[in-house]
Amino acid sequence: MKILMVLTSHSELGNTGHKTGFWIEEFAAPYYTFKDAGATVTIASPKGGQPPIDPKSAEPASQTDATRRFEKDKELQQLLAHTKKLSQVSAGDYDAVFYPGGHGPLWDLVTDADSIRLIETFWKTGKPVAAVCHAPSALLNVKDENGAPLVKGKKVTGFTNTEEEAVQLTNVVPFLLQDELKNKGGIYSKKDDWAPYVLQDGLLITGQNPASSEEAAKQLLALLKKQEVLSN
Repeated sequence: MKILMVLTSHSELGNTGHKTGFWIEEFAAPYYTFKDAGATVTIASPKGGQPPIDPKSAEPASQTDATRRFEKDKELQQLLAHTKKLSQVSAGDYDAVFYPGGHGPLWDLVTDADSIRLIETFWKTGKPVAAVCHAPSALLNVKDENGAPLVKGKKVTGFTNTEEEAVQLTNVVPFLLQDELKNKGGIYSKKDDWAPYVLQDGLLITGQNPASSEEAAKQLLALLKKQEVLSN
């Protein structure tokens, strides 16, 4: 199994003067879930090289077993420092793609032409696409094989308006993900704030928040195994 993970390259939190990027837990938990299952993981980002880490995700309150493992994992940190450029990545080389969140994707992945093209290729070739927390924003401008928004008519979730309110960024983010997924025709649903919640609709998997990232990765693996069985 070859899985591509795509991270944001965006580091500025609007005009607040604060930093953002990807959320460690949302990257580390799926990464280790994939690695421990024997998958080969490649990491890419729009600009390549070291993607920015949201400093808040490194704070004590945000630590989990996966983030602590990441902290000690020099090999993974080296890999992370040298992510591939999205423009140099081909969907044909992978079995699935996974987008971890953090606020960064709201600014870059939502309109990144290479990312959009990549997801469309995965989709049209029958390969699973997964995104958690703010990363479903990367799906907003993606079209399906009929030219309709990819999320239209599909069950989706993502970071909620009330979760955005709780982190006091409602007036900082360029848009509210919950609203935009609905605007594109997505059948949006959610659970309580910060509770794990993952939805699968065909080859599309979305998770609500950081707590949903490991479960989203497990569902992606299960989907890949199912595809493997069907193709044999």
